Amino acid sequence: MQIEKTTSILSCGWLGLPLGARLIECCCCVKGATRSPEKLPILKGYGIDPYLINLNPEMGGENVEDFLSSEVLIINIPPEMRDDVVAYHYRQVASILQYVQDSPVEKILFVSSTSVYPSLNRAVCEEDASYSVSPIGDALLKVESLLMSEASVKTTCVRFSGLMGYDRKPGKFFAGKKELPRGGEPVNFIHRDDCVEIICRILKEEKWGEIYNASADVHPTKKEFYSEAAKVIGLEPPAFANENQEPFKIIDAEKLKADLNYTFKYSNPMDALHNTNEVELL
Repeated sequence: MQIEKTTSILSCGWLGLPLGARLIECCCCVKGATRSPEKLPILKGYGIDPYLINLNPEMGGENVEDFLSSEVLIINIPPEMRDDVVAYHYRQVASILQYVQDSPVEKILFVSSTSVYPSLNRAVCEEDASYSVSPIGDALLKVESLLMSEASVKTTCVRFSGLMGYDRKPGKFFAGKKELPRGGEPVNFIHRDDCVEIICRILKEEKWGEIYNASADVHPTKKEFYSEAAKVIGLEPPAFANENQEPFKIIDAEKLKADLNYTFKYSNPMDALHNTNEVELL
């Protein structure tokens, strides 16, 4: 895959670092931001030009203008868990846009989440997003709207479902717990390797001005998934009180698969649980 663009990633953590390393393999020049000084040499070791950038909530740090001297900016900053999350996250991204307006950036890819969807007891597509689902969801929707309405750039938003892979072991979440509810609820997950490849495919295919859901094809029940996830890492499986059908949602990623001609590396998250050869980069 050839993607000969200069790309800036804000920020280079659990997802951003392997994404940057993959983009370099695709002939990209990559600039990566972190707020942790100790991570600067790690980024440099992977061939990423490192920058110390913060958002508190205004954007600041060392050489912000040079960091944004790129064709593409990937914004990968999840909303922080705080009482004013909607206003705070909006101020963070609005501050980024102020710098972008005076930069060479032409395109933005925003990493969003399927937390923007209510539980409608059916498959949900991109048009089903709604406010008042959760404060995090509201923050993401407000920022998506801000970015998509910015005339100086073209923006694509990718709404990832639950992230798994490498050091994110879902089996730890409920291991050993008893009388858990909602055992029959379908789960929505995506492996990090798929996240990285989907973003690369969007850049390669120049799919801008779009909103995409990104979630594995298969949706096992909560009981099936978390029981197996605990067993795989040697922990006591959780016990569920019942498997009654509670309000649920199934993330529909058909638009993404069709537009990008994409086949998931891990179409069933149950299979991803058994991948024991993953080596974390950080």
